[in-house]
Amino acid sequence: MSPATTTLLVIAKEPVPGRVKTRLTPEYSPEEAAAIAEAALADTLDTVRSLPARRRLLVLEGRPGPWLPDSGFEVVPQSGGGLDERIAHAFSLCTGPSLLIGMDTPQVTAGHLAPALASWEHTDAWFGASEDGGFWALGMADPDPGLVRGVPMSTPRTGRLQRARLLDAGLRVGDLDVLSDVDTPRDAATVARLVPGSRFGRAVGTGVRS
Repeated sequence: MSPATTTLLVIAKEPVPGRVKTRLTPEYSPEEAAAIAEAALADTLDTVRSLPARRRLLVLEGRPGPWLPDSGFEVVPQSGGGLDERIAHAFSLCTGPSLLIGMDTPQVTAGHLAPALASWEHTDAWFGASEDGGFWALGMADPDPGLVRGVPMSTPRTGRLQRARLLDAGLRVGDLDVLSDVDTPRDAATVARLVPGSRFGRAVGTGVRS
């Protein structure tokens, strides 16, 4: 199976001050937090655009802005409801192998995603755990929104529960690298040090503000 048979999805929020990366405040102002979020989103979209794909979807809460590449993405609105419902709805837009990531891991590279794009022959699902107990990537060869709906999100056990849901459905699950996602100022500094020359790295700078 060619990597170009996979649909790649990025689920994201428009980087509006006061609505994104609110856990970065008060160490960063709402405007600074939004600039960091915009940089994270732009870097993520650049990585995804560089990869072979059947389709590339930006599943967006809000409106597109100058951070969106001129080509390469279909922009679709997020559904309402909790994050589980929004992820489930995103998968309902897809047929065939599909891999979804968020905007909170701007350090993601083609290498991190390569296993999920290389082959689905012996794998029914791909899972990328995040260090805080959540997940940064979720892929299914035959997308089933019901395998996401009802999983409690934004808890230290979210990743474990989501992966168990896949296994309980009888799916063969492949694991991607564990990555840190960006929620707090310390997270931002840690990730920025991994990609100092990126938009995200420049937006955050070095060191932790506290």
